[in-house]
Amino acid sequence: METRKFFSEELSRLRQDILAMATKVEENLGKALTALRTRNPELAKEVRADDAEIDALQLRIEDDAAIVIATQQPVARDLREMVTIFKLTSNIERIGDHAVHLARAAKKLSKAGDSPFRAQEHLEKMAEIGQFMIRAALSAFMAQDSQAARDAAAMDNKIDEEHKALTENILKLMKKNPDLVKSALQVLHTSNQLERLGDHITNICEAVIYMIEGTHVELNE
Repeated sequence: METRKFFSEELSRLRQDILAMATKVEENLGKALTALRTRNPELAKEVRADDAEIDALQLRIEDDAAIVIATQQPVARDLREMVTIFKLTSNIERIGDHAVHLARAAKKLSKAGDSPFRAQEHLEKMAEIGQFMIRAALSAFMAQDSQAARDAAAMDNKIDEEHKALTENILKLMKKNPDLVKSALQVLHTSNQLERLGDHITNICEAVIYMIEGTHVELNE
């Protein structure tokens, strides 16, 4: 009984650490979004600085999880959750990297002036949906709710729609104005990063479903 109590306490602590890591990433994405809206280069610097804290959290969580697996030897449902923890930290860290990219793009776009591609609206919408998805995915993890994970992943379709619309706008303008190619590629790269952000959150949702149901699913193919 004492061993089981220790494992439960450690697992609870790991869940809280993952929640803290995801919350930090969500906050960073929010800062990057604000930097994009306000063209604030100082806020973009904060995002890059905060990413180091996120990376450190990932390493600490994964080290602690490895120790729990080695010392407690969990099986069945408990082992699936320990495996899921590694999947979550990896994807959350990658989402943090995409937030950093958005912050860098915000800094570059602030120097470039108004975009001829009407990119701002689409990029902002993608980032907003990403924020909501992170929150929903981690809520599903904490609540151990597989349907909530599926609902969170479904929102990735909206990110894909914004990415598609922006790409189509840019391609049309590039054909008419070849001089815009360089700036167009920069905007497209940023849009691609945000589209991948949605994919990483979907990965989190798939991992949560595996943890709860013990089945591997492919969402939003």
